[in-house]
Amino acid sequence: MNPVLRSLVEQGGGVLTRRAAVQVVPPWVLAHADRVGQIRRVLPGVYVDAAVVPAAAHPAGGSTFALLDVAYRIRAALAWAQGRAALGSLTALAAWGVRGQPAGEPVCLNVVAGCGLRPRAHLKIHHREGFALVPPQVLIRGGRPVVRLERALVDAWPLLPVLDRPAPVIRAVNDRLTTPARIASALAAVPRLTGRAQLRTLLDRLAAGCRSPLEIWGHDHVFTGPGMPAFRRQARIVVGRRTMYLDVYAERERVDIELDGATTHGDPRQREIDLRRDALLATVGILVVRFARHRLVHEPDAVRHEVRAILATRRDAVDR
Repeated sequence: MNPVLRSLVEQGGGVLTRRAAVQVVPPWVLAHADRVGQIRRVLPGVYVDAAVVPAAAHPAGGSTFALLDVAYRIRAALAWAQGRAALGSLTALAAWGVRGQPAGEPVCLNVVAGCGLRPRAHLKIHHREGFALVPPQVLIRGGRPVVRLERALVDAWPLLPVLDRPAPVIRAVNDRLTTPARIASALAAVPRLTGRAQLRTLLDRLAAGCRSPLEIWGHDHVFTGPGMPAFRRQARIVVGRRTMYLDVYAERERVDIELDGATTHGDPRQREIDLRRDALLATVGILVVRFARHRLVHEPDAVRHEVRAILATRRDAVDR
């Protein structure tokens, strides 16, 4: 490959635009590199180093763009947009680190309404009225323009399979990248969102302190209703130099109900950690009661009965 062209490709992370190339080399140099297979055209005016395209990839009437690794597709899409787009919805979630983007999903860009960019194969374009490619609507992450996390979560919600929708929202809140209130504010700007009621319910549960699907299940099916106190979720307790967060805490009765998910079941090391934690809480008078996921999901009535009985016993002891 022409050394100047090679330098441009390397500077672009494997991606080259015709616009940049013809400023430093004659057009025939670019055409020759394309013709002999040193570069491959993936979008209008955008090429990639042929080495990044799978060797067996020769789509008959298909899209070379679709064959690229997601990282190269993102670079190529932004180069094609020429500063008129930011990563949005599903692709923005990956940029924020709350969800990986599978190879089969399209690259998603948010653009200003009327900018002239149109969707292409494996490239989704979302035209937004009042959109501006500057803060606070767009931030730079890893050198790329990305819509705010809260807007990305809202826009991606209806695009995901129903069972997969909560995970990015829960992770974003757990990682302290955002808050339920900030996501709710972004949701208010999209009044006709598909699945809006379900997202609103999830945000309510997160605002109440739930931090996992299992805790949300427990909130909805076990720990609310007749005979249940106003539990504190993820209550912060400091014992000595250690800070702990209790899943479901009955403050008056000093009972911590821990919900053990499937990932901790049968792990001896985690079991030892839990026992040490429970013993430490016992030194300040907090009783720890643990329920496994299977019991919570399949025996909710029995768990409710046990919890009410434990709380009643503790109240009697406190009142005496």
